[in-house]
Amino acid sequence: MTVGTAAKPGHLDALGRITLALLVFDGFLCAVLSVLFLPSYIGATPFPISILVAAVVNLALVIAARSTTGRIGAGVLPLAGWGAGFLLCMVGGPGGDVLVLASVSTLLLLFGALVPAAVYLWKVSAKAAFRSVSPSEREGTR
Repeated sequence: MTVGTAAKPGHLDALGRITLALLVFDGFLCAVLSVLFLPSYIGATPFPISILVAAVVNLALVIAARSTTGRIGAGVLPLAGWGAGFLLCMVGGPGGDVLVLASVSTLLLLFGALVPAAVYLWKVSAKAAFRSVSPSEREGTR
């Protein structure tokens, strides 16, 4: 039995729910911080390291959410938190300030942060679907 799961598979106890909520909040926080640090420079050279950091952090959050719940679908929740944070940064502030600029680095951040975690979830769900097929169905019924 994994930490945070109750006796029934797919059901979370209070600790598991709190952990999952914190992982979703971490995804939200990752989006806001990656947008804030996107226009970073080293000297006069643009250095958008936040794209790589967001990719690694989102992948770690998805793996943690999946291992906490034991369900593949729960891994999407931190990505939903990241998306909500990214959309919030796209909304203009009271003075018309916008954090997300129309640039190539913003598009790279969007794809770089979401694609590795989405590929991981797709790979895990494909393995689970292949395992659920019986051996006779894989070989073809005769």
